[in-house]
Amino acid sequence: MIKIKRVRTKRIFVCALAVLLLLTAAACQSPGPETPAPAPGTAAEASAAPEGAETAEPQEISPGGGLVIPVAEITETAAFFPVIADGARMEVLAVLAPDGTIRTAFNTCQICYDSGRGYYEQAGETLVCQNCGNRFRMSQVETVSGGCNPWPIFAGDKTVTDESITISYDFLLESKDIFAQWKTTY
Repeated sequence: MIKIKRVRTKRIFVCALAVLLLLTAAACQSPGPETPAPAPGTAAEASAAPEGAETAEPQEISPGGGLVIPVAEITETAAFFPVIADGARMEVLAVLAPDGTIRTAFNTCQICYDSGRGYYEQAGETLVCQNCGNRFRMSQVETVSGGCNPWPIFAGDKTVTDESITISYDFLLESKDIFAQWKTTY
């Protein structure tokens, strides 16, 4: 009688374990509650944009003109300014460095620029190359040239006033080749 009881107990245990495993597997495969789509025009919608999506319409720059960046828009969070010069899509980034100076660079990596993914996105207090993953501190923007970092726009390549930073059409045009494969897929 004791032997029969043990066999039944083992069968019940094995059956219970099998049911538990099936329920766990079913729970893992079933979709969770649906997340509602972000409301149009909200910050959540902007963060849901596909990778590499530009946050603003590109400003078309004409000969004799230039990209004008209002100083009032520059903070510790990198601001990206998409432009088109002579049909080439480019992007300039500007950020307020920890020392209080405004730094500018092209949003393309000096090493990875021709990969299609050699552009930067901000992660905390660093810029991260989307091709190689190199992290670059805000304090290094415009001060470091060469290597895997944002392509600097030095003081001689822009006009700075208390109200704005202007990058000329001619300088943008000289730099368009570094954007030939920019934000393309492999």
